[in-house]
Amino acid sequence: MAQFFRFCVNGGVSAGIHYGVYVLMMQFIQIDIAYSIGYVVSFVYNFFLTCYWTFHARPTWMRLVGFSGSHVVNYLIHVVLFHLLTVWGVHRLIAPVLVLMVAVPTNFLILRFVYRNKNRDEKGDDSASSLQ
Repeated sequence: MAQFFRFCVNGGVSAGIHYGVYVLMMQFIQIDIAYSIGYVVSFVYNFFLTCYWTFHARPTWMRLVGFSGSHVVNYLIHVVLFHLLTVWGVHRLIAPVLVLMVAVPTNFLILRFVYRNKNRDEKGDDSASSLQ
């Protein structure tokens, strides 16, 4: 339960970063590009906080690969749903909120799988593959 709470807090902050960058950038560039830039900025923040705080794990290259894979799926969900919602007439400030209602639970399930072997990974010396 504590892990899910940390995931939600981290996800909320990440979503806030994503949304804030999107709202700022959409004033200057096309909204789909602004949305993607916000996603990338929040991704970097999210990876490190997910490792250190949510799952209490060191950031390693393998975790980055797994995290990235989960976010490829997550990104596709974001882009497809965002595009569909805006085409269907949902306001461009509301569409991201609706996207998150689908993307967040999906991403949590994928990341639980990625981090489930945390203890096994940390028993060995994987410092060479650490991102620290």
